[in-house]
Amino acid sequence: MTGDLWTAPDRTERVLSALSEAERYERFDLLQERMAGAWDAMRRNYDDESVIVVPSLTLDKTEAETGTLMQAYEERFLFLLILLREPRLRMVYVTSMPIAPGIIEYYLSLLPGVIPSHARARLSLISVDDASPVSLSEKLLARPRLLQRIADLIPNRMRSHLIPYNTTELERDVAISLGIPMYAADPRLAPLGSKSGCRRLFAEIGVPHPLGKEDLRSLDELADALLTMRAERPAMDSVIVKLNEGVSGEGNAVVRLKGLPAPGTPGERDGVLQRLREMELESVTTPFDVYIAKFADNGGIVEERIVGDELRSPSVQLRVVPGGKVELLSTHDQLLGGASGQSYLGCVFPAAPEYARMITEHAATIGQRLADEGALGRFAVDFVVVRGADGGWTPYAIELNLRKGGTTHPFLTLQFLTDGRYDPWSAMFLTPTGHEKHLVATDHLESELLTGLGPADLFDIVARNGLHFDQSRQVGIVFHMISCLTECGRLGLTAVGDSPAEADRRYRDASRIVLAEAEKAFAERPLPL
Repeated sequence: MTGDLWTAPDRTERVLSALSEAERYERFDLLQERMAGAWDAMRRNYDDESVIVVPSLTLDKTEAETGTLMQAYEERFLFLLILLREPRLRMVYVTSMPIAPGIIEYYLSLLPGVIPSHARARLSLISVDDASPVSLSEKLLARPRLLQRIADLIPNRMRSHLIPYNTTELERDVAISLGIPMYAADPRLAPLGSKSGCRRLFAEIGVPHPLGKEDLRSLDELADALLTMRAERPAMDSVIVKLNEGVSGEGNAVVRLKGLPAPGTPGERDGVLQRLREMELESVTTPFDVYIAKFADNGGIVEERIVGDELRSPSVQLRVVPGGKVELLSTHDQLLGGASGQSYLGCVFPAAPEYARMITEHAATIGQRLADEGALGRFAVDFVVVRGADGGWTPYAIELNLRKGGTTHPFLTLQFLTDGRYDPWSAMFLTPTGHEKHLVATDHLESELLTGLGPADLFDIVARNGLHFDQSRQVGIVFHMISCLTECGRLGLTAVGDSPAEADRRYRDASRIVLAEAEKAFAERPLPL
């Protein structure tokens, strides 16, 4: 049998719809065996190397309610175009709707030492021309002819792989349809990344995490869990309820416990149930009944809400490369907001050094367990750290994301632009010449004022105000999610500086300048004579 299952003589031709789940995973497992070879071929200047980018969001993300916003999230990973600095690499980038040419030109202009037209000739842009708020993978799988068109653009399937956003059986089926491996976690490991699954994992390997209970599906089960938790920790004044598949804090809710009857006294359970019915949902657009229905369908957890005079929310990004090696990539301090301060808005990189090394050690333990389970690709561990009276920090692991996330694109943008690396021991990011780099990033520069701008207006603002990324100094601004400016009044940006203060200043200056220029767009012009 050859390494290519599509030409193996002992296999008859089959269509995807005729395969059972077991047969699909059989094919997927054979494809994944090729990932090591495709990985080893990278950066060796082969003329038939390619990557297929399908940035599909197949998560229950309350926020992604419009096709335009879905498109913007798909375009959030256009930083991957910087990979085209490899002079022979070919890339196929797939989106729901066509990407404006000016946006492509903007990203190609960031490539260091590359002629943009040469990179553009090696880039194939494929759009489904379907703006519905359905995941991109679903759209592709519903169109076999389009999938075949993408497959025809792969020069050598032995030196190609699929890059998705997150992985479900849908992305698995896209990989099978294209006949290439997928650089991402096996969908069968998804339970480890659920809120219940990661709590069990943290407990099994001894990583500190908040007091709580997993695998819950009803208000009654939540109430029983809270009674047990209050008996163990009577002073606990609030807890967080989380949907198993919630993303960016959108599936969280706060339950206040102050003023309830003492643990074990009459009326405690009724009081707890009433507080559960009054829980404060992080998603202001989700009705309580809808939230509880999702909780019943997919389950969730409840855990103590960690509080303190000084509280921060860092995360650690890691990856498992083919062969099973775990690599610590970065640490971030997350910028949170929303109704109760649990929604992800952006990040600062690197995380503060006083606790960065501590959380990377715990993350490395988690990463090794995932590698032992056969995980592949990037993932992130979210923590909460609280400063004690002695000045020291106590970490609690709270989430495991077996996918790319909000900290992925800012960090990789910086890494691809500078060729730098994060040193987990010093908690610093250094370029090959030894220069320190920092960033502040957001997906949520939002204002009604931004609806008066289009991509061309933004690029004009960038040019006139010197907001472009400066390749000579390796500092400046990189914008993303540009396509949802006009409809959604929203923009993302990554600000890079040589120090934390400079990155923050560039971030604030860029935000202020763009919003001030956007306000001018609504000034009425004199009527023609």
